[in-house]
Amino acid sequence: MTTQSNPPTRQDFDQYMVPVFAPASFILVKGDGAKLWAQDGKDYIDFAGGIAVNALGHAHPVAVKALIEQGQKLWHIGNGYTNEPVLKLAKQLVDHTFADKVFFANSGAEANEAALKLARKIGLAKGKSNIVAFDNSFHGRTLFTVAAGGQPKYSKDFAPLPGGIIHVPFNDLAAAKAVIDEQTCAVIVEPIQGEGGVLPADAEFLQGLRQLCDDTGALLIFDEVQTGVGRTGALYAYMNTGVVPDILTTAKALGGGFPIGAMLTTDEFASQFAVGDHGTTYGGNPLASAVAGAVFEFINTPEVLSGVKTRSQRIIDRLHAINQTYPIFETVRGQGLLLGAVLKPAYAGKAKDIVTLASEEGVLVLVAGLNVVRFAPSLIISDDEIDEGLNRLARAIARFVANQPNANQAN
Repeated sequence: MTTQSNPPTRQDFDQYMVPVFAPASFILVKGDGAKLWAQDGKDYIDFAGGIAVNALGHAHPVAVKALIEQGQKLWHIGNGYTNEPVLKLAKQLVDHTFADKVFFANSGAEANEAALKLARKIGLAKGKSNIVAFDNSFHGRTLFTVAAGGQPKYSKDFAPLPGGIIHVPFNDLAAAKAVIDEQTCAVIVEPIQGEGGVLPADAEFLQGLRQLCDDTGALLIFDEVQTGVGRTGALYAYMNTGVVPDILTTAKALGGGFPIGAMLTTDEFASQFAVGDHGTTYGGNPLASAVAGAVFEFINTPEVLSGVKTRSQRIIDRLHAINQTYPIFETVRGQGLLLGAVLKPAYAGKAKDIVTLASEEGVLVLVAGLNVVRFAPSLIISDDEIDEGLNRLARAIARFVANQPNANQAN
């Protein structure tokens, strides 16, 4: 006879896990749609979406079916062989984007690593190696991608970093023009800076970058790890801008919760990689590819993509209404279901306080820096779930305001 061990506790995290995260005090055990449940049975409306990952919410039948069916066939074989799900997924991505070729990885960081390595290889053949990136950007946690990211807090403890990366202010075309030259091999940019504060790029800025890259022979890389696969109401955010990149990276929502990333590019640039130049063990494995293919097909419909826009407006309208009662936000920005509510200067640095209070009220939201509350829910979250989640958020904000010294004077 065996005895059942007690379930893990939050203290087990502190005892057994490397302390690079500071998770919430509760442990989530079940999800269904846009709702989650903790060990104690408390329910939460999920506006965090696993950081823009859970595009179909939790345990969506389409993703579950694909996972179970593939799990009964073939899990992993390594890249000495190919497999049917990865070939189908590659064709889906090529058929519905500018790209001709796809490289699959396990994460957004790995997709960006591949993009930067490809750009460097192409550039070095022409005697150019500099990469231009932007302040407050975020491209991953590998040494190369963290160096390309424009947030020193993520890279300062790991010097010396890869060199040849130049950072300039985001949305400042004049600053970009001053550094993009014949020595530039690539420019990497997020159409919307996610971790940097849910800050959209101006269309004119992206169009200007495209022209500068064309003029100097640099590659334009769009990091769509957070904005891709329907998040903005278009399949990819570049489709809203009139700008076509040379390389695009995608992850997060691509697998709907199953880890997968991809780099997309054209035949012209893909051909500059040769066998052995880059690789991965797990990237493009049958399990991940099967789930991603099912998720991608479900999202890539007029109904889902247009629904993102209507849901976005519902959230924005309600946030504005909440702000009429508790005026703590300076603006709400973003696109589709990647939204950021920016705190007024009087509440600077307190976004995390709101996130904590929100979880106590039963709604999960994110931060994007110290001053922005971020929303990245399921692309198919119901109106009832939106309304209930925002009711809970309003209660959290009421508590937040009540806790502020001289709150009335601050407004």
